[in-house]
Amino acid sequence: MKLGELLTALEIKKTLPPDKLEREVKDITYDSRKVKQGSLFVAVRGFHSDGHQFISQAIQRGAMGIIAEERITDNGGSAIPVINVSNSRTALAGLAAAFFGHPSRKLKLIGITGTKGKTTTSYLVKSIIEAAGYTTGLIGTIGYHVGHKIYPAPNTTPESLDIQQLLGEMVDAGAGYCVMEVSSHALALGRTCGCEFESAVFTNLQQDHLDFHKDKESYFRAKLLLFTGLASDKKTVVNADDAVSQEIIKRRKLAVYTFGMSAQADIRPTGKIGHSISGLAFSAHTPSGIIVVESPLVGRYNVYNILAAIGVGIAMGFKTDVIAKGIKSMQSVPGRMEKVDEGQAFEVIVDYAHTEDSLASLLEAVRAMTKGRVITVFGCGGDRDRTKRPKMGVSAVQGSDVAIVTSDNPRSEDPLEIIREIEAGLTGIGVKISSTEAELPSSSGEKPYYVIPDRREAVAAAVRMAHVGDVVVLAGKGHEDYQIIGDRKIHFDDREIVREEIRKRRGV
Repeated sequence: MKLGELLTALEIKKTLPPDKLEREVKDITYDSRKVKQGSLFVAVRGFHSDGHQFISQAIQRGAMGIIAEERITDNGGSAIPVINVSNSRTALAGLAAAFFGHPSRKLKLIGITGTKGKTTTSYLVKSIIEAAGYTTGLIGTIGYHVGHKIYPAPNTTPESLDIQQLLGEMVDAGAGYCVMEVSSHALALGRTCGCEFESAVFTNLQQDHLDFHKDKESYFRAKLLLFTGLASDKKTVVNADDAVSQEIIKRRKLAVYTFGMSAQADIRPTGKIGHSISGLAFSAHTPSGIIVVESPLVGRYNVYNILAAIGVGIAMGFKTDVIAKGIKSMQSVPGRMEKVDEGQAFEVIVDYAHTEDSLASLLEAVRAMTKGRVITVFGCGGDRDRTKRPKMGVSAVQGSDVAIVTSDNPRSEDPLEIIREIEAGLTGIGVKISSTEAELPSSSGEKPYYVIPDRREAVAAAVRMAHVGDVVVLAGKGHEDYQIIGDRKIHFDDREIVREEIRKRRGV
């Protein structure tokens, strides 16, 4: 693609000489290490580094042009064009969409945002669309699905250039739809600029990511961008039971389907909701008629995820039997209420719950299915919102019979300091037990908890103390197969570890 043709995606006030506009752009990159002959390098300011510091390196590696916010006074004598923009991130998004031929216009893109439920809802929507006979791509927390390929996901929503490349691959693979988890970070940083959504979903709003957004209002304003940027004729699906949905509804006016438990919701359960360790069963009232839901997903909170997915199915015009089939065929989501079975006499559930609300909802769902005790292993991530740490402790201890406080991804922080901040919320509700061999309190009114900083040891302790009828819950990491300690990223998968410990206990 010619540089001049590509630059029409941007509002450039200063024109370049004709000979430079005729230069061929072979690819675009924001990583100077990936620059090759013919690359257009976009200098983006990141959290840990600034792309402007690597412009000379990009030029040396063969960049044919530079997009930058800063004026470049010394380009090493090179005659390559330097195009100045007010915001490199936004420019990158526009250039990427143009370079890959605006792929979001060639398929139907569905965006899902909210604190909880994005991943499960996205898998349900993908299953419904596939039940209708369409090839479907997915971009989300667990991975990026393009046809039969699954790429690892470093971010829930990747950088704009990567999004457009993935969408382009999906179009080439014959996909008619793509389901995308849209994070608040991505919206605030403009990663989805250049994406044209067919429909958008709001699941809920709870405290999370305040290390980035600073307050809950800013967090919501970031999520609102998905809906204010949606074309007026596109459908929105929102949670009627969440108070902030009213602002979305007000802005979207008639182009809204609501879901929830409320009698006023467009999509809602009717009658009794059957729930057990085997799954969920209920009937859903919808604008298209009653849908009989049977799902292997467990936990009452998954009712909301199913209702949201039904809303998308209705918005996309799918028949009710297709929607029911898609929901029934979606067996599980990695790391979301995922059951681990090694023939043990107790249940083990691995879940990504990493906020106080999501952990409370998880444990409430587990409690409803448990005959014995609920034993919970959890921690909090380092370099993230510190205010939720004591609240996470409260959710874990109140929702469990026994809680084990351990490490999650401590990152650059001291794991013991993170644990101390968790314990700060447990005064009066939890009693710390010094040893897993010690006798548990029976009548103090306070629930027992242990502190075992090594996560492997914490999982092993939970397995050792579990009896018939108990449920061990490993919360916080879910699908993740790593642990970040300092600047090291080591392999660590709760599911693998717990299987090993169960086999040890069984002597297998």
